[in-house]
Amino acid sequence: MTTTHHKLFHFRFWCLFGLVACLGLLGYALYAQHQMFLDPCPLCIFQRIAFLIMAVGFALGLALGGRGWLRVVSVLVIAMGGAAGLGVSGWHVYLQQLPPDQVPGCGPGLEYMLQTLPLSQVLSKVFAGSGECAEVDWTFLGLSMPAWTFIWYALLLVGTVWALRQKRMN
Repeated sequence: MTTTHHKLFHFRFWCLFGLVACLGLLGYALYAQHQMFLDPCPLCIFQRIAFLIMAVGFALGLALGGRGWLRVVSVLVIAMGGAAGLGVSGWHVYLQQLPPDQVPGCGPGLEYMLQTLPLSQVLSKVFAGSGECAEVDWTFLGLSMPAWTFIWYALLLVGTVWALRQKRMN
């Protein structure tokens, strides 16, 4: 295998892995919602959107070959989704760690807010958090779902940097 093919293989393989991981995580979120009856809070919805954005970036990197400016575009999309996901999930974990007397009160649902308020106010209210965002109704190995999503965003971002470095190392 030539060096050029080897470089491309690392990036495209990583994009395939990232795409499958994001779609698998989104699939599990839908399973948890519809089969386990764990309704997502507004912050959970934004974390899903971040994984969807990352999936689009991974799909672009896989489909377009990841050379030159196409690689830059796909990596920027991955990075935007990952950075947003890290921020939202980190804030979500923070809210879950608050003592009960410091948890913000519950507000209206995301759908209602989107129908009645300007987007800037919706975003402000969502990121302020609500009581429902502080609830922990699912854990695995002692970590809540937002903690696991934080880990996945970090792993996918670190893996993307690794895949890019493979280009420079070979």
